[in-house]
Amino acid sequence: MSAEREVLEAATVVATAEAGAGEDAALQPPNAEAAGDAQPPAVSEGAADASSPPLRCLVLTGFGGYDKVKLQSRPAAPPAPGAGHLTLRVRACGLNFADLMARQGLYDRLPPLPVIPGMEGAGVVIAVGEGVNDRKVGDRVMVLIQSGMWQEEVTVPSAQTFPMPEAMTFEEAAALLVNYITAYMVLFDFGNLRPGHSVLVHMAAGGVGIAALQLCRTVENVTVFGTASASKHEVLKENGVTHPIDYHTTDYVDEIRKISPKGVDIVMDPLGGSDTAKGYSLLKPMGKVVIYGMANLLTGPKRNLMALARTWWNQFSVTALQLLPSNRAVCGFHLGYLDGEKELVSGVVARLVALYNQGRIKPHIDSVWPFEKVADAMRQMQEKKNVGKVLLVPGPEKEN
Repeated sequence: MSAEREVLEAATVVATAEAGAGEDAALQPPNAEAAGDAQPPAVSEGAADASSPPLRCLVLTGFGGYDKVKLQSRPAAPPAPGAGHLTLRVRACGLNFADLMARQGLYDRLPPLPVIPGMEGAGVVIAVGEGVNDRKVGDRVMVLIQSGMWQEEVTVPSAQTFPMPEAMTFEEAAALLVNYITAYMVLFDFGNLRPGHSVLVHMAAGGVGIAALQLCRTVENVTVFGTASASKHEVLKENGVTHPIDYHTTDYVDEIRKISPKGVDIVMDPLGGSDTAKGYSLLKPMGKVVIYGMANLLTGPKRNLMALARTWWNQFSVTALQLLPSNRAVCGFHLGYLDGEKELVSGVVARLVALYNQGRIKPHIDSVWPFEKVADAMRQMQEKKNVGKVLLVPGPEKEN
């Protein structure tokens, strides 16, 4: 769908809300307020409009397989955002690897259950609370929060929303924040990516991977090694990978050493476990390995105690005395723990929006799934079938 058509539909959504269509603040469990994300509902008895359909949401009810995320509904009611908050009609939500880990009880930033997952999304503002002066009803915004986006309407702090560029679609907006902020800060803030550098991007066909490839292309003469299944290599080349490597059939350390005997300048490590040690061994002098995930913990839809033990046992460790003569750096990045750094994150978002407006980056959408098929969406990512971003939408299914 084009951005122009979405703007027209946004106007319709706002008109409906203003006519008393029964929009509501986000339904969150009682623990949501403590989580500092989406507001719990402010619904008084008898406030709902009986003519309005209920609002749907996806709720994580327990830890385990795909069936632990259930589609539920709540009565509609007029939106009532508190001071500094706004309510939006959600149009698209991002699915991230952290959501898969949360479902298995492996994500430490998740509020107590039951909880509505979802860290990012995009939609139309339908109400603003007291003190909100930089957003207005009808604005198209993208949102970055700790949890709560997987619902038809959500109330969030205004400071955690960002205006969408005019040409950006809701799906692109829902695919931008988590993946591109992560890739940008890993490459530029930690990695100090410069012309002539070389980068190893693991899981290069995933959401963060594709974002990293596009960002590497904004710097001259960067050599990119990308690991992914052989079936994804053509897409990787189209997005800037210099040397695609099939990790199923090839030892990526040996392959990189053949091409670049001195190794690489930056290793983007979402894997953890033994792969961190391999990445460290590949670093050139002044090189950096940046750990931003633990994908090796996930081997199936349910928690695998052997995988947990193996990853923990093989976890990389280095002392200051070892780092000193090596002239290498080991960094850790976790976007969830930057929720209090609004100015820092907002600055990165501003730079990403500028790159988008210049046509230098563009979110690559793998597939779009309706709320009813959230299990299929999670399976698409868990089984590493995706190339780019997997999205969830409250509306009808789209052809993937």
